[in-house]
Amino acid sequence: MPAQVVFDALFTTREGAERDRVTVRKVIVGGWTGRDRAALQHHIDELAKIGVQPPSKTPLFYRVGVSRLSTADTIEALGEGSSGEVEYVLLNHKGRIWVGAGSDHTDRVVEHMGISVAKQLCDKPVATEFWPLDEVEGHWDKLRIRSHIKENGAEVVYQDGGVAGLISPRELLAKLAEEGGALEEGVLMFGGTCGAIGGVRPSPRFRFELLDPVLNRTIAHAYDVVPVPVVG
Repeated sequence: MPAQVVFDALFTTREGAERDRVTVRKVIVGGWTGRDRAALQHHIDELAKIGVQPPSKTPLFYRVGVSRLSTADTIEALGEGSSGEVEYVLLNHKGRIWVGAGSDHTDRVVEHMGISVAKQLCDKPVATEFWPLDEVEGHWDKLRIRSHIKENGAEVVYQDGGVAGLISPRELLAKLAEEGGALEEGVLMFGGTCGAIGGVRPSPRFRFELLDPVLNRTIAHAYDVVPVPVVG
């Protein structure tokens, strides 16, 4: 049987909410998806400070093993040098495209050696609630992504930005098609992130949100990060 991840999700529309089982067979991470060139360069620069080489082109599409997708409230990560990134996600479920939220958790120690390897090393937590893309496209640029981390015993804002700074879902899907890919049934794709306030850094806990101020609703998830000792 091909690799897949199955979980129960809440699909929320203006008319109400309905639970359904989701089967994800492929995970794609859209990288360097900034629409705002200045903000994109800021993200490239902040990663360069920790040794990450700039991308060959933008955007780029990375594949990670579908088994890395997680809805758990705790993940394990090698060592203590990984960190989360809040992103909007797109999911094709039963022929309809849905929007959700996830964290492109990445190993920052390995990232300077190769982004694809660094992404593959970490689980990718996602929230289990989704909205129809067609319900939010009309006010897409008003949506926000936000994350919090735990520092010195307190929760602090780590990221806070509008999705207006990122390539829109339709444009991102068009870019994916140019690369020969498609958001087929059972494919989930991460759509990009915003810069970290105070720089990229690890945290034992990561909380992330996708906020829709027009329809007054929020998708949220949080998870703890348990370090796995590095030995040898």
